[in-house]
Amino acid sequence: MTVDLEPVKDAALAAGEAILEIYAREFSVEEKEDKSPLTEADRAAHEILVAALGEATPEIPIISEEAKTLPYEERKEWSQLWMIDPLDGTKEFIKKNGEFTINVAFVESGVPTAGVVYQPTEKKLYFGGPETGAFCQVDGGEAAPVKNEAHYSEKAEVRVVASRSHLSPEVEKFVEDLKAEGKDVEFLSAGSSLKLCKVAEGSADVYPRLAPTMEWDTAAAHAIATAAGRKVLQWESRETLQYNKEDLLNPWFIVE
Repeated sequence: MTVDLEPVKDAALAAGEAILEIYAREFSVEEKEDKSPLTEADRAAHEILVAALGEATPEIPIISEEAKTLPYEERKEWSQLWMIDPLDGTKEFIKKNGEFTINVAFVESGVPTAGVVYQPTEKKLYFGGPETGAFCQVDGGEAAPVKNEAHYSEKAEVRVVASRSHLSPEVEKFVEDLKAEGKDVEFLSAGSSLKLCKVAEGSADVYPRLAPTMEWDTAAAHAIATAAGRKVLQWESRETLQYNKEDLLNPWFIVE
């Protein structure tokens, strides 16, 4: 199924405006049961996205980070669904470094086939999927195709992107192993799903995520990275990352 992303893009832009209004002033920070932070921006974006998707595709169920997830016994029957993270990178939002995104993915049979990722502070909108290709649009300008066909193993100089907030010893070892192979390694930091988008657009070469993430953190940018010619693979099995699993926690993975 080819899904219409126009109402999704519009909803992401609207959610971005709501987030920036809160970003520009003082806001309170709560702590969820899993100890992760929650702000009123997370809630505002969630409400905008869920309302827009419900109007555009009322027959398609939604999984959102900011909503109670239904039991797997019910979810496992879903052949199609929306998976959203209304504010990916809440820690970056709180730090006010601008590296947070709005993520919306269309998932079919466990695979993201379309996605929208919006970075409000830069007015940068990534969108697309394997059937349509990937695109990037900045501040309402013309959408430019995004493509990255070069695998990092073929390069003498490798740009490794990783998280600002979750740098693990295993990632540091990955970098050291590349250096041991004789490669010149440049280390890049970025927040939220921007790491996958950087590999998609070619401003980074590889993203090893050897630390916990949730499905809604990656689904939208996974679709965009795939459309751009990259792969999002489980670290150990080297199989494609799957979605709407019983446990919505992602295994370790690599974008290459």
